[in-house]
Amino acid sequence: MTIKEAAVLLGVASMAVALTAGVAAQGRGRGEPANYSVAAETTVKGTVEDVKAGPNQGTHVMLKTSDTTLELALGPSWYQTDKKYVIAKGDQVDVIGAKSTVEGREVLLVREIKKGSETMTFRDAKGFPMWAGRGRQ
Repeated sequence: MTIKEAAVLLGVASMAVALTAGVAAQGRGRGEPANYSVAAETTVKGTVEDVKAGPNQGTHVMLKTSDTTLELALGPSWYQTDKKYVIAKGDQVDVIGAKSTVEGREVLLVREIKKGSETMTFRDAKGFPMWAGRGRQ
């Protein structure tokens, strides 16, 4: 292969990667983020069993519902701190979110949590994270 052929091949490969990234960023072509589907949203209620705030994975909550325990993915810990959102073991909450797979585990990506009269919003109505990109305020 000549240097010119290698350069053309590299250019084509780079364009393919850029196009793939662009489609992934737009989600499924309906203006949704790639890992969140508004059509697949579900509402659950339960009791917070555990809260884990990690620097890389963000805040995860284990929620005990009437029939199962779910792992909730809230987003970066700094976002909850910035918004003064407090979730603690024993809290009774109502959650709106969509199931997804994160690091091989099924989690519920949270759009909104209601705790008493407080509403905590983590994603906008289209599922975009409030802490990044179009959802940021």
